[in-house]
Amino acid sequence: MTGTVRLGDSGLKVSRIALGCMSFGDTSRGFNKWALDDEAAEPIFRQAVQLGITFWDTANVYGFGSSEEVVGRAIQKYTRREDVVLATKVFFKLHDGPGGSGLSRKAIMENIDASLTRLGTDYVDLYQIHRFDPETPVEETMEALHDVVKAGKARYLGASSMWAWQFSKLQYTADLHGWTRFVSMQNQYSLMQREEEREMFGLLSDQGVGSIPWSPLAKGRLARPWGTQTQRSDTDPVGQRFFASADQPIADAVQRVAEERGVPMAQVALAWVLRNPAVAAPIVGPTKPHHLPDAVAALDLQLTLEEVAAIEEPYTLRQPTGY
Repeated sequence: MTGTVRLGDSGLKVSRIALGCMSFGDTSRGFNKWALDDEAAEPIFRQAVQLGITFWDTANVYGFGSSEEVVGRAIQKYTRREDVVLATKVFFKLHDGPGGSGLSRKAIMENIDASLTRLGTDYVDLYQIHRFDPETPVEETMEALHDVVKAGKARYLGASSMWAWQFSKLQYTADLHGWTRFVSMQNQYSLMQREEEREMFGLLSDQGVGSIPWSPLAKGRLARPWGTQTQRSDTDPVGQRFFASADQPIADAVQRVAEERGVPMAQVALAWVLRNPAVAAPIVGPTKPHHLPDAVAALDLQLTLEEVAAIEEPYTLRQPTGY
């Protein structure tokens, strides 16, 4: 069982591992080729419930809406709404209309209602902005999000993938007007992408905001020996854009530590992410039966200082990616 942790300084308690739901949806809608439909996803949802992974994270754009539909049906079938901390997001384009993308008041109001309909619920626990919107005044965005909370459609607010100064501006604007603050930041963080350590993590600790990292296994590249091919590694444009052959020494170092410990590589890579005190719950997107048990096992894996040094040493300076 994963146990729970408070999300930042808020009172919201979430499971120490989050279930990433981009892996679920309808492949015919053209979002991704590796998504699992309701039947294929059933064992993973059941496994999540059994392991105490009750923090489920999706987005309106995943599967172009179909991920939310699959997740909504899964909650009704395998658990109870009150036992799940349900999170979704808004920003990316779903249609060509003026409310089809971005963080305008129109887009936020339109998309929260559409997400709730697809999820089959009256509220989400965590409503997140998927990116920063440079085309909308931050006051407009933060007031609209505050109104979503006051309407009872979301309990808490979160953000994802932006520069530290952008997040600070949004948070300060909320404080200035007495609007609802963000309690979480969903940022990219792994042994292959550590640039958030420079500014974002310090800001999160100062602001009492919890990190829920996406891609803690670098799109699977830290979960298997370098060069191993999967359907996702062959077809995921995000993973192909974010990681390159120069990252092989990092994966090789993780493999060596994992072999010495006699554990899967994923456990080592995830245990490293969990060491960061600002990290509340890494997001794991499972497609195979061993993915969630490996993630839960990482909670009990304590890396030595020598092991940490060995897997950190190959890292090189790079541009932040994902926003």
